[in-house]
Amino acid sequence: MGCTFSGLNALYDAVNGGGDVWINDNRFRIVRQLGEGGFAYVFLVKEVMSDSSSASASGLAKKVKDPSHLSDDGTYAMKKVLIQNNEQLQLVREEIRVSSLFSHPNLLPLLDHAIIAVKPTQEGSWNHEAYLLFPVHLDGTLLDNTTAMKAKKEFFSTSDVLQIFRQLCAGLKHMHSLEPPYAHNDVKPGNVLLTCRKGQPPLSILMDFGSARPARKQIGSRSEALQLQEWASEHCSAPFRAPELWDCPSHADIDERTDIWSLGCTLYAIMYGVSPFEYALGESGGSLQLAIVNAQIKWPAGPKPPYPEALHQFVTWMLQPQAAVRPCIDDIIIHVDKLISKFSQ
Repeated sequence: MGCTFSGLNALYDAVNGGGDVWINDNRFRIVRQLGEGGFAYVFLVKEVMSDSSSASASGLAKKVKDPSHLSDDGTYAMKKVLIQNNEQLQLVREEIRVSSLFSHPNLLPLLDHAIIAVKPTQEGSWNHEAYLLFPVHLDGTLLDNTTAMKAKKEFFSTSDVLQIFRQLCAGLKHMHSLEPPYAHNDVKPGNVLLTCRKGQPPLSILMDFGSARPARKQIGSRSEALQLQEWASEHCSAPFRAPELWDCPSHADIDERTDIWSLGCTLYAIMYGVSPFEYALGESGGSLQLAIVNAQIKWPAGPKPPYPEALHQFVTWMLQPQAAVRPCIDDIIIHVDKLISKFSQ
């Protein structure tokens, strides 16, 4: 995972209008920052072609297996991670390994990556930097879109809700069908990229496999249960976290249906712009964990609900507190296809 890099400060210089970044043998110019969180930064970058190369014969084009992942205009999203210790280094390496397992139109592909060692500087104490290159989707995340719509009191149509959700199910089915099955472990609107084109249903793509792990675990002791809860508290966003990851029995079989719970919460959020248990708590506060463990679901009131009761029942079906009676992804897909047939425009 070597990397040629034009100076340790090139990234910062590039943000301010100078310098390029090299990922392996390919050169990229930073256009602007798209986001940040924790020790990670995401940038819009544009591949810099040499005079003798064309887009079809660029270094990246030779490396990427699926040509549909190549950008028409050479722009990509680059995630930079500042790594401070060996634990963080292993987490990034695991994210790279897991991302390479998946190949599906509704899962964001990792196009290239590099990890380099750097000398600690006065600005920070990190000792490695990781660069991960992805296709870019400039319409933002599902969270960005629902937040903007909520502010305008707008809603997705029932048809669009179902189409967005159906694509997420397709991506998850790919992960759940591997041997062994993998769980995403952090399905939520902030991890769904949305592309909206006029006259077409939105395209949704699940991203961020930093928490993805083999789905099936046998818990045989209290200490194992507590370890799982601690891991989940760090890797699975609280409002979308399944009950068994909040309060794990000392003897339990955990499987990919943790994702089904998160999927149900995400469907609610596609409709109403908030997770069901954050909505249930409202302004009165209370314990998020208790609301989730007890599956306290409330629906926004109003004389004219924007969505049919069938969608509410669908969400409730996924939000079964007992994982053993929760549906699996194949059940979900059969049901959402029926709903699409019923409510398609």
